[in-house]
Amino acid sequence: MKAIAGKTIVSLRERPSSRMTLDDELLYGMVVEVLEETADAEEGERTPWMSVRTPYRYTGYCKKEDLILDESRVKAWEGGQLCVVMQRYADVLSEPRVQGVCMESVTRGGRLLAHREQDTGEKGWVCVELADGRRGYTKEKFLGSYYETQFTTDENAFRERLVEMARGYLGTQYRWGGKSTLGIDCSGLTSMCYMLCGVYIYRNAGYVDTFALHEIPMEEKKPGDLLYFPGHIAMYIGDDRYIHSTGRDGDDGVVINSLNPAHEDFREDLLRQLERVGSIFV
Repeated sequence: MKAIAGKTIVSLRERPSSRMTLDDELLYGMVVEVLEETADAEEGERTPWMSVRTPYRYTGYCKKEDLILDESRVKAWEGGQLCVVMQRYADVLSEPRVQGVCMESVTRGGRLLAHREQDTGEKGWVCVELADGRRGYTKEKFLGSYYETQFTTDENAFRERLVEMARGYLGTQYRWGGKSTLGIDCSGLTSMCYMLCGVYIYRNAGYVDTFALHEIPMEEKKPGDLLYFPGHIAMYIGDDRYIHSTGRDGDDGVVINSLNPAHEDFREDLLRQLERVGSIFV
């Protein structure tokens, strides 16, 4: 059985309890496999929770009320013209004009169904369908293509797109377990950038070579490759620099740092801890 994330952000936790630390997030419109229904792990609580598995093989618990479980809706959703929100945050409005009522807000990476065949009567607007079947409108330029597989075989174009995706999160606050423009952690940043380009990699900061990545010599790193540190991950962007989400005081989110001691943004602590480089390219 499958379900659709029906909230802007659906929190996933290790156990079925709101008191548990956030482990991951589903963004609006993402589809997951439902494993079982259970109750809140805390004594005296009766809130229904669902155990789910994501397409990138992460399992966790979320509140049942945050999911759309109707099988016909899931089928229509997966069979429709899915698109991805590329704007940091986009509203779906009741009318194709800025005065419309906000029906739903979706962060970058959230998914909607596009109905481009429907004439909105207003330039720049597109009709979209929400996970529950309601239709509304958003700006066409806020949407991008949804990729189930790597969007291009051109290595340079793929690498450039990865770096572009990562730079789009600059300034986003650090959030443990987060992966949206409202808050994101280190592996949330790297996994979302790859996901937006049609590739699933391991959600957490550890190196797992079964997720399309393999280790390469450090001196062979290129933009878009991943840098692994103990409990931390970053994306190399060229010129000895990398982009990452860090909770370090003074940074507090997505920033760019350098491996080169001659650069102002050099971080000696991370250079000393660099363990390996991972790439999807041979």
